[in-house]
Amino acid sequence: MVNNLPTIILKPGKEAAVLRRHPWIFSGAIDRNDDSIKEGEVVEVLSSERKYLATGHFLQGSIAVKLFSFTRTTAEYDFWLQRLKQAWELRMKLGLTDSNLSSAYRLVFSEGDGLPGLIIDWYNGVAVIQSHSPGMHNIKPDLVDALKEIYQEKLVAVYDKSEETMARSSLNSEIAKRRNREIKSSSDHRSPITDHGSRMQDAESRIQDQKDHFLYGNSPAVEIVETGHKFKVDFVNGQKTGFFLDQKSNRMFAQFYAKNRRILNAFCYSGAFSVYCLKGGAKHVYSVDSSRQAIGWAKENFQLNGIDESRHSEEVTDLKLFLKSQPGKYDMIILDPPAFAKTHQVTNNALHAYTQLNASAIRHLEPGGLLFTFSCSQAISRELFRSAIQSSAIETGRNIRILHHLSQGPDHPVSINHPEGEYLKGLILEVD
Repeated sequence: MVNNLPTIILKPGKEAAVLRRHPWIFSGAIDRNDDSIKEGEVVEVLSSERKYLATGHFLQGSIAVKLFSFTRTTAEYDFWLQRLKQAWELRMKLGLTDSNLSSAYRLVFSEGDGLPGLIIDWYNGVAVIQSHSPGMHNIKPDLVDALKEIYQEKLVAVYDKSEETMARSSLNSEIAKRRNREIKSSSDHRSPITDHGSRMQDAESRIQDQKDHFLYGNSPAVEIVETGHKFKVDFVNGQKTGFFLDQKSNRMFAQFYAKNRRILNAFCYSGAFSVYCLKGGAKHVYSVDSSRQAIGWAKENFQLNGIDESRHSEEVTDLKLFLKSQPGKYDMIILDPPAFAKTHQVTNNALHAYTQLNASAIRHLEPGGLLFTFSCSQAISRELFRSAIQSSAIETGRNIRILHHLSQGPDHPVSINHPEGEYLKGLILEVD
């Protein structure tokens, strides 16, 4: 196959990671590329000896290319259709696509499905797309057509939930471009770039054009079933794509251990962990979140599942304030906070935050109590997270034992060549 795609040429010796099929090319590995290549454009990556290595989407930033193929391709509709079919077939083999107990799952998990920069979640007839790169943003018409071909009459709507992620991508791109211009200007002994403010304003203007919207059909909210439990998913107003599908198997653990326990579900969002615990026979569940809207969704989900109001309490407040106002102890605490570290530059601050948060929870556990604790920060490794929990144990003077190591569910597969894909780390701990 002969393609007329733009090329990226690597420095000598920098092809090793590509040969191991790692899907990222870092900017420092590039010898040269055509300055006319646009962000999001499909490019071929060549070795220093001009041998073909892979094909991917070009980016501005520390990750310069996200690779989606290690064989030559024109990356047209049939290619994307085949990739989505492969993702769907995996979920079919997992028993997710035609289940009476569950009607929601992640269809595409970025690098884990050979589609870096793309997330697609399936919610009982509604596909919610979230692009994390301009390349995936550009192919959305093909993605919609592919979804129609795969799901046919089962597809009710396709919603693009990329406003936030593309805004972040656009601003990062503009910062990277400025850095490259300044480096080039310095090397050419010219004066520094002075139009940064206007360029950033232009980037922000472009961001305003990318609003969340329906790409096909219309369905403002949807009701799903997960392992027999009902949930309303507000994908338009909710966090991420509307529901945290990655915690499904971990919620099943919580249901198993919940019987006769007094439970605190911190950062509860729409109350999924709380529903599972109450269905598992919890004595009482306290759901806490700083978002009033999230607590409203949680209440709706309790009603959907016919749960007795006397068995649960909800409060809109910060967790620290809640623990001060409710000094009692619990038999089980669930900590599923937002990501404390978006980048490696803030890892130390994040580890301190995880230590303090978990120490506070440990102090509020009865002897023999259980702590479900999670980190969804990709920049925090499993080893670092465990060390933060160890620091919490030392700080509180409690003896703690690990009962289970937890991660995301199988509809969030991790490529063996891309360990960074295992972003969700969790532990079930027994506290003496």
